[in-house]
Amino acid sequence: MGPQSAGGRAAVPSVLAAVQQAVDAFAEGFERAQRQAVRQEEAARREFIDDLLYGRSDLGRLAERAERFGLRLAQAHAVAVAQGPTAYEEGDPVPRQVERALISRFGDRSTLLTTKGGRLLCVAPGHQDEVLTHFAKHAHAATDGGRVAIGRPRPGPGGVVHSYEEALNTLELAERLDLEDPVLRAADLLVYPVLARDRQAMAELVLATLGPLTTARGGPRPLLDTLTAYFDSGCVAAEAARRLALSVRALTYRLERIHRLTGANPADPAHRYMLQTAVIGARLLDWPDQDL
Repeated sequence: MGPQSAGGRAAVPSVLAAVQQAVDAFAEGFERAQRQAVRQEEAARREFIDDLLYGRSDLGRLAERAERFGLRLAQAHAVAVAQGPTAYEEGDPVPRQVERALISRFGDRSTLLTTKGGRLLCVAPGHQDEVLTHFAKHAHAATDGGRVAIGRPRPGPGGVVHSYEEALNTLELAERLDLEDPVLRAADLLVYPVLARDRQAMAELVLATLGPLTTARGGPRPLLDTLTAYFDSGCVAAEAARRLALSVRALTYRLERIHRLTGANPADPAHRYMLQTAVIGARLLDWPDQDL
């Protein structure tokens, strides 16, 4: 009996090693299957978003697929888009961080978070503005100060596309106008698309109002920047001077030069609206860097 017991004891380590190998193999296979499932889910979500935004599927089939992701396309939805200093893809740390923040706060509340064109994209029911606000807060932080734009709620599959395009246009507008707010709502900036809608009329206003600045020594840019800072600061000379790193006296001199060249006085309310609209138009049309 003694020799048999010794042999049994000697076999125990090998049996345990075999069991451990089997457990490790099972765990590795399970993790591999999980990763594969996640990749398949991400691919399905990207394909759905592409079809939704580019209309590559019939509406009935699209609505069925949308329910898989918690969206009911008959309802109104709004889209928020976050843009950071780099491009993001699903599965990257930043999108996952933002997704965890949304789930921990709202759970699964008919919200779709994905990436598109290197940006983060969140689709939420139109009446749940708090979801998009929370997304904007965490996306801004996760992207190290990136900018977020929120489109207006729109009904139906086409409404998602419309809201998405509004958000994209708002991001472009913010960059062109050097808007400082980290979170921008398309509903708050409707005046700018209206102004830009008739490009020819806007170009004529810019040239007629600000064109004389091209005769100034050093070109129109310093005086145009002066007007921009003056209007952005609420026509407060001291604040505008601070933004331009000028003395108030130097700023006042520049405003007087603008008055002499254009015939319009920035400090006169009767002239201010025309000048400010022309300045906005110049920024929208990238004048004077681009010829009108």
